Amino acid sequence: METDALTLTGINALYGDSHVLHDVSFTVSAGRVLALLGRNGAGKTTCMSAIVGFLPPRAGEIRLFGETITHLSPEVISRKGIGFVPQGRRVFPTLTVRENLLVAQQNRSGIDKPWTLERVCELFPRLQERLAQHAGSLSGGEQQMLAIGRALMGNPRLLLMDEPSEGLAPLIVAEVGRTIARLKSEGQSIVLVEQNIKLAFDLADDCVMLNTGRVVFAGTAAEARGNAALIIQHLGVY
Repeated sequence: METDALTLTGINALYGDSHVLHDVSFTVSAGRVLALLGRNGAGKTTCMSAIVGFLPPRAGEIRLFGETITHLSPEVISRKGIGFVPQGRRVFPTLTVRENLLVAQQNRSGIDKPWTLERVCELFPRLQERLAQHAGSLSGGEQQMLAIGRALMGNPRLLLMDEPSEGLAPLIVAEVGRTIARLKSEGQSIVLVEQNIKLAFDLADDCVMLNTGRVVFAGTAAEARGNAALIIQHLGVY
């Protein structure tokens, strides 16, 4: 069985004439959480956009469980098994919670416990109470739960999460953290982009740091966490 969920090899990406990613290479092992860290503008969201097909790379290769997905459309990449929780949540505000979840549903063969409406509501009981509400009327925390639940409804083999704690109250951040920890315990492969460094290090097995579109560190989260100079230099915090 393929032990690498995701492999990026020599990825270069540009917005117009602006070269944003420079030969980015890293691997996400199956069943592990990789924290993709860096300052604002380091290239983290661009990296996510390249993986899901929003910004096809100019050079390099992206493989999902050994299969090349580099120049496929976002729709096909989603069907291949990549789920995406975008920065800013981006739920469909005029659809109900139930509709937001069902619109993303994909059935994938060979899954022991597939994600269904019932399982998502068990994970997020608050969504169960609000199934008939329009998503635009939810609180920020509830919208984040919905964004995660919507991604899970696609039964992803790999889950990408872009700043899931952004703008949330501490209690909700803790709940999001517990949710990610549970998904990890169930063997979900995850790439986590997160400005909350403590949360990222608490959850991640592995870590990649970007600085100006280049990989400046790739190793275990424990190695990164123990290197204060590295964190200050490339993340600006400690």
